[in-house]
Amino acid sequence: MVLRLAFATIAALVSLASAHGGVGVYTMEGKEYDGWQPYNSADGQVSIERQYPGYNPLLLADLTTVNLRCNNPGLTGTGVSATVKAGDTILAHWTQWTHRPASVLVYLAKCPAAGCNSWDGSGTVWFKIDQAGLISGTQNAGIWAGDQITDTLNWTTTVPASLTPGEYLIRHELIAVHQANNPQLYPECAQLIVTGAGTASPDSSYLVAFPGAYSASDPGLDFNIDSPSAMTATTYTIPGPSVWPGSGAGNGGAGTGGTGGAASSAAHTTLATAVKSSSAAAVASSAAACAAVVKFGQCGGSTYSGCTICASGSTCTKSSDFYSQCL
Repeated sequence: MVLRLAFATIAALVSLASAHGGVGVYTMEGKEYDGWQPYNSADGQVSIERQYPGYNPLLLADLTTVNLRCNNPGLTGTGVSATVKAGDTILAHWTQWTHRPASVLVYLAKCPAAGCNSWDGSGTVWFKIDQAGLISGTQNAGIWAGDQITDTLNWTTTVPASLTPGEYLIRHELIAVHQANNPQLYPECAQLIVTGAGTASPDSSYLVAFPGAYSASDPGLDFNIDSPSAMTATTYTIPGPSVWPGSGAGNGGAGTGGTGGAASSAAHTTLATAVKSSSAAAVASSAAACAAVVKFGQCGGSTYSGCTICASGSTCTKSSDFYSQCL
């Protein structure tokens, strides 16, 4: 009986783990950095990512807990950080992800003078540099940003080119809304050293704290994907602050905007039109001048305007109308 119960418990854990996911690899400036491996022993693990316990989601009841910050109870780093130049991209590659629909949000927080490794990310210090929610169609049956991660496991974010150099925490978050009135949040953090000559930082109007940034009454969290209104609504309000303007354009088949609603949709439409109207000669000229995209990085898509040339050994492969990657 005890043995049977043990097997049942293990099966339940395996099932739970297989239902969600987390970032397994970060790629910056052509270098790969391992993410935290939550189901492996913590002993000896060294990662730029903060330790977290597993792929379980945070729910509405968790919006006031410190776990909302980085999916951990204030654990600090393992002693390593990744280096990235302001204006360059960060490719996050999930080990697995299964939920449709979902939004993608990316935040930064500047670490104190003592550095990131011993800091828990507390305070009103987080600012959003990227977000995307509903891309097209209705809330219930449309295309969402998280579909890209379901299909490719990848999301590429550009570090604001104007950002002041220093040590930062980066916080990737997926908000899955596939269950009516039961949003699931999946945050995780990693340590960065940002280089460059930028001098800009967000003012207080863009800064939030975790916990504190979200409320259960926020439209994007107090949300029923199966409601009659979701069958016709074509915008969705992403929780949290507006994207800091210093971050420039969004990424990866999705975009930016304070709410992810009408303003964001207009930005997608404008960018897509501009890309489609570019002449073949202009595209070729731009491609020739850009730096090759690293393996697994984004190289195309209907709203993509970056480099379309892949690093040696990989080819730009179409995954969907919104996303192509170097494979």
